[in-house]
Amino acid sequence: MTRRAVAVVLAILGIAGSGPVAWAAASVNAGRNAPSATTPFTATTVARFDTPWAIAFLPDRRMLITEKPGRLFLVTPQGDKTEISGVPKVAYGGQNGLLDVAVAPDFARKPVIYLTYVEPGAGGSSLALARAELSLTGKTGELKGLDVIWRQMPKGSGGQPGGIIAFSPDGRHLFLTSGDRMRPSTAQDPDQALGKVLRLNLDGSTPPDNPWAKQGGIKAQIWTLGHRNPYGLAFDAKGRLWLDEMGPKGGDELNLLKPGRNYGWPIVSNGDNYNGTPIPRHDTRPEFEAPLVYWTPVIAPAGLAFYQGDLFPQWKGSAFIGGLVEKGFVRISFDTDGGAREADRWVLGHRIRDVAVAPDGALWLIEDESNGRLLRLTPK
Repeated sequence: MTRRAVAVVLAILGIAGSGPVAWAAASVNAGRNAPSATTPFTATTVARFDTPWAIAFLPDRRMLITEKPGRLFLVTPQGDKTEISGVPKVAYGGQNGLLDVAVAPDFARKPVIYLTYVEPGAGGSSLALARAELSLTGKTGELKGLDVIWRQMPKGSGGQPGGIIAFSPDGRHLFLTSGDRMRPSTAQDPDQALGKVLRLNLDGSTPPDNPWAKQGGIKAQIWTLGHRNPYGLAFDAKGRLWLDEMGPKGGDELNLLKPGRNYGWPIVSNGDNYNGTPIPRHDTRPEFEAPLVYWTPVIAPAGLAFYQGDLFPQWKGSAFIGGLVEKGFVRISFDTDGGAREADRWVLGHRIRDVAVAPDGALWLIEDESNGRLLRLTPK
């Protein structure tokens, strides 16, 4: 799609930024910050996994952990592991495989979980969203009645699948990130689900109050567009939805998501193409939403969690983002005027894929490695 065609499409849909000049001015480059001088936590190895990808806590404080090759485990806080059967076949390789796991908002009433994964099929692979009942009996577990409630079509090739799930605070809607699969122009195409954040009902259907619900098809499911490789999605205590995503060569982003907004990829970025060709910066195109924080050089953000626990009271209201290239994680603090900044950076020497907060307030991390550790962080 040409730039002129993109402009026509955006005009038809009425997609524009809101106050983008102010947002661009508020954008902060975290850059290559020095690691924090002290680590106010003790990291304890609880278990190990083969390329783990996501953590989700159950109400009883056990957790579900996915492995990218296609396995799902039930894990106790002490590290005892039970493999869950009935996991769908995945297209595994590179960035693709079994991705996120999320516990339904009403899990205590009916034990339903959601999975995202890259699904193989005719023509290649594509992102899929499925839900199933988690059946646990003694030391065994299985997924029953697995149902694919959404899939990106047509299938194709490429990494950068996205696949992060977040539920609205009222538990009525599901938000899903879909990466551009290394096909950048799709992020600006409203007829393709790639490069988007989608808003769905819990059964995968389309809410009637989405920004373009009346237009039907993929357009009706879009919440925001213009994203590259979104690997973190979470609501804060105020009910605001935040997303982190990987830029190209520079320009990793932390964005505050607003319905119907366009975040600019690949027309604008605070990084450049891998071949060295420049990309216009956000401040040159005020019609696109700019990130509140960006990183050049990159940290390769993955996993996003907001903290409201009691073990680390000094961090209440902060967000934590895993870093794959940075091999650690960062803490984001938020100002009363709506700004955000990187407050701490801890380099652990391993690729941190996901960050989660346990019911007791401990922080949990997983390493994106073939013998990756599950780590529990508690105060020193």
